[in-house]
Amino acid sequence: MIDKKKLSERDICTKFITPAIQNAGWNLQSQVLEEVTFTDGKIYVRGKLTARGERKRADYLLYYQDNPIAIIEAKDNKHSVRAGIQQALNYARILDIPSVFSSNGDGFVYHDRTVNDDSIETELALEDFPSPEALWMKYKHYKGIVTEQGEKIALQKYFSDGSGRKPRYYQQIAINRTVEAIANGQNRILLVMATGTGKTYTAFQIIHRLWKSGAKKRILFLADRTALIDQTKRGDFKHFKDKMTVVKNRMIDKSYEIYLALYQGLSGADEDANAYKQFSPDFFDLIIIDECHRGSAKEDSAWREILTYFKNATHVGLTATPKETKETSNTEYFGEPVYTYSLKQGIDDGFLAPYKVIRVVLNVDAEGYRPEQGKTDKDGNEVEDRIYNRKDFDRSLVIDERTDTVAKKVTEYLKGFDRFAKTIIFCVDIDHAERMRNAIARHNADLVSENYKYVMQITGDNEEGKRELDNFINPEEKYPVVATTSELMTTGVDAQTCKVIVLDANINSMTKFKQIVGRGTRINEEFNKLYFTILDFRNATDNFADPEFDGHPLRVKPITEDLDLETIIDEEETEDTPIIDEVTGDEIIMAPAVVREPSSKDEYQKRPKQYVNGVDVSILVSRELYFDNDGKPITTSLKDYTKNIIQKNFASLDDFLLKWNTSDKKEAIIKELQEQGVMVESLYEAVDKQVDLFDLVCHVAFDQPPLTRKERANNVKKRNYFTKYGEQARKVLEALLDKYADEGVENIESFDVLRVKPFDDFGSPLEIISHFGNKQKYLDAVKELENELYRKA
Repeated sequence: MIDKKKLSERDICTKFITPAIQNAGWNLQSQVLEEVTFTDGKIYVRGKLTARGERKRADYLLYYQDNPIAIIEAKDNKHSVRAGIQQALNYARILDIPSVFSSNGDGFVYHDRTVNDDSIETELALEDFPSPEALWMKYKHYKGIVTEQGEKIALQKYFSDGSGRKPRYYQQIAINRTVEAIANGQNRILLVMATGTGKTYTAFQIIHRLWKSGAKKRILFLADRTALIDQTKRGDFKHFKDKMTVVKNRMIDKSYEIYLALYQGLSGADEDANAYKQFSPDFFDLIIIDECHRGSAKEDSAWREILTYFKNATHVGLTATPKETKETSNTEYFGEPVYTYSLKQGIDDGFLAPYKVIRVVLNVDAEGYRPEQGKTDKDGNEVEDRIYNRKDFDRSLVIDERTDTVAKKVTEYLKGFDRFAKTIIFCVDIDHAERMRNAIARHNADLVSENYKYVMQITGDNEEGKRELDNFINPEEKYPVVATTSELMTTGVDAQTCKVIVLDANINSMTKFKQIVGRGTRINEEFNKLYFTILDFRNATDNFADPEFDGHPLRVKPITEDLDLETIIDEEETEDTPIIDEVTGDEIIMAPAVVREPSSKDEYQKRPKQYVNGVDVSILVSRELYFDNDGKPITTSLKDYTKNIIQKNFASLDDFLLKWNTSDKKEAIIKELQEQGVMVESLYEAVDKQVDLFDLVCHVAFDQPPLTRKERANNVKKRNYFTKYGEQARKVLEALLDKYADEGVENIESFDVLRVKPFDDFGSPLEIISHFGNKQKYLDAVKELENELYRKA
């Protein structure tokens, strides 16, 4: 008789759970996947070093055709049958699965997300596990699929080109929810997916399933930029082959089934230019609107006329940034999103690149610039006497020194980071982009002399620059390295290897801000693009504090006439509740701003942009911002932030010491702390790089005086505890001690260390281990060495 308590979790799966599933009628080859990882693991960044966290993994996913309909979390038999249910429910919420199970091999706990009564959670014997048909019925109920046509669409398989590529879990949810909504008669659908998460591939799979099932026969894919159409045609949509056409030159051929078109290519101010009217209003069954936050969101847009004309078709809007203002609304037209996959979720899952922010504040930006009396511009015209601020710079007043300083700081950063890191500099306008290109070229004259395409102005009016856009976004092309732009590259540019984004434009639109940040969120591991940096010269990253940045899109309604705004201002000024600074805890004293009136009293009139020089521009402050695991800036000191995390995990110093000393591998504790958000590399820089993590934690969290690794190693040598080992084993341990002093405890715990110098002088890893007797005795010796290192003096 097998003692279940002695079996591993894997044995419980093999001997009990899998047979129970199979006996219920599930095909293990086509309907059951085990140990399914569905995220890539969050990327952690320490300086230039990167590492991935653990992937999320489901023990079992059960499928009906391509639809995941049930999840099982397995535990060993030392746990109760219900021990895994909470984890399974969390994964089921993420994966949009209705039937949730937990098992320890004795039976199952079944949580049914389709009910809300006392039958929501029941215990089942092993032999009572539900059949595929029973759980498919639950899935249909959960999704509201009630018709034969709806079921046919839901069961249509995803397209596969034989390469093994499958939709990621969130793409699968987006595809399923869209086709299910259409199957249930919904004709206006909005999908919100962060930039870099594969909206076009998702759209392709939606179209393919609807087209193959016969639910939609003629489909129009609308975009607003030629680059988007070209990318789509060459990319995922290429599998439609001769069934697909691109509408060009307003020439319409009605013999195709899939049409790709620009808004501008179908419509125009002239009635005769409205090529879309060559189609009958009922020609298309489905219209996919890419980047729908742009032209089609606005009710009086000329582009909206296309959707109005084809009003009987199903309209699916795709965007990373739904536009919601009192004039323009995606949700008012499409309804609430059927699915949202946010930037934060993408970073947490490891599908999108995390980012660092470095804010650089210039004195003229922070303090404002008032020209001295009689100051003239470069053309000899007198500069208006008033205070200019960052909103004015490069829009109405150009200060040469300011442009030069920004270019100098960008160059400084690239020199310390990587001079060939693909960089986009967002400027105020085309003129600013042109001047910035020149300034970057001057500060990088050595590289520009090798290839003038090191820095290129890529703007709508610059034909040579536009021709280089494809080279800039192509990871295989070295040049251009730096692109200066204004609007052209804010959206729809798939810059996989963009590592630096420079913000030197005033960005007041949350939609535009999210699109710009999205230029850096793609990951390309082949080219070591795992994170990116934002250099912010305009405080544009204040937008991170906006709840719309990563939340669900909000509809902003106009303020009603009966709300008196003047009284609101009065009420705010008379409010006597103290305002407390969250950082210092001190009360903030409110006072009227000191306003310096300009000397001229003439009525304002639009002036031409003025260019000046001879202005002192310097760096007022440059600081790097750290972000916690929720993507929020850390407002306390790094040490206080770390102390708070550690003390949440370890109640006391003794608690930490017990965990550290009893752990088989210190590396596991280090990894656990990093996953909790402890910024180890940054702490090393703040304290002492020669301090071990053990001392770092004790010092930061529990105020213990730290010892360096070298001091700890010398203490062990003084105790001379090596004498009980043979000569060769003693030399190995002494070498491990030196390796610890140089590199830290993680490196001595790995067998890989035995393959490098000086250990390779002692023989092969097997020969080295033989000096200790066997592998376990070697591990015991390493463990004892660690105990000596961390022993109290």
